[in-house]
Amino acid sequence: MTDTAVTDTAVLRQRGPEQQREPDPPRRARRVPAGLLRTARPRQWVKNVLVVAAPAAAGELFSAHALGRLALVFALFTACAAAVYLVNDARDAEADRAHPVKRHRPVAAGDVPVPLAHAVGGVLGVLAPVLAAWLCPAPVAALLTAYLAMQLAYCVSLKHVLVVDLAVVTTGFLMRAMIGGLALGIPLSRWFLITTGFGALFMVAAKRYSEAVQMAGKDGATRALLTEYTTGYLRFVWQLAAGVAVLGYCLWAMEEGGVPHTSVLPWRQLSVIPFVLAVLRYAVFADRGTAGEPEDVVLRDRALALIGVVWLAMYGLAVANW
Repeated sequence: MTDTAVTDTAVLRQRGPEQQREPDPPRRARRVPAGLLRTARPRQWVKNVLVVAAPAAAGELFSAHALGRLALVFALFTACAAAVYLVNDARDAEADRAHPVKRHRPVAAGDVPVPLAHAVGGVLGVLAPVLAAWLCPAPVAALLTAYLAMQLAYCVSLKHVLVVDLAVVTTGFLMRAMIGGLALGIPLSRWFLITTGFGALFMVAAKRYSEAVQMAGKDGATRALLTEYTTGYLRFVWQLAAGVAVLGYCLWAMEEGGVPHTSVLPWRQLSVIPFVLAVLRYAVFADRGTAGEPEDVVLRDRALALIGVVWLAMYGLAVANW
């Protein structure tokens, strides 16, 4: 062995394990942008598609003005949500490192420095409401600002308050569904708000229930309230919410009564069938404790996806009055 090799080996032995594994600066620099994007949760952006719910229900979705305005609102809501995710992961970095899954998040893993996550989250959190105030109607800017303030309050303290944490996350979904109607000046039906709100509570409580079931008896639970909620209580919440959501949808579907004269079939009433089937199918995963991420359940289960497509088709035909 040469003197150089001996010297290099001695240097490596003197270094700690963390120093030996430290990536070179160029590699670390390449990781940061990708880590920021992962922290912004691109897979969660599918939730923001709810901004089209109210315009779709009113049959005012397919116009250049509507599509342009909704694309802008979608982008602004996504920026606000990304800001919240960045701040949340920066605050929870230490706790996430103790979690078997969340320790791989970029901030917890060290790919994104905590100060940088705070800084980028702060920039997005300021920029999105300012652009909304400049480019959108006042109610949209107000709702977006309220959403951001509520979610940041959730990151700081509200996620530690029993029941309030469920209400805040549910309200976030409801705000997504409302903002599209506000952007286009569409009145929001009371049945639309009831169904959307309790449908969101159903998924949120099912997610909490699944987390509680999976983390039972294990260390590393970063959601502190999971130790205070009982699985029986969370089961009660998602079952109650599912029932109210189904009832609200049925009342909407039957509100007009009878079959519209210009429609081939009563699509509005018939859409109750796939809606109820979808709730029942989702409840299977909730009951098993495997409904941790709603988007994963919807996208990975073929039967649920097929039911969703059938419901969308019937709903569309009802709105189009075909």
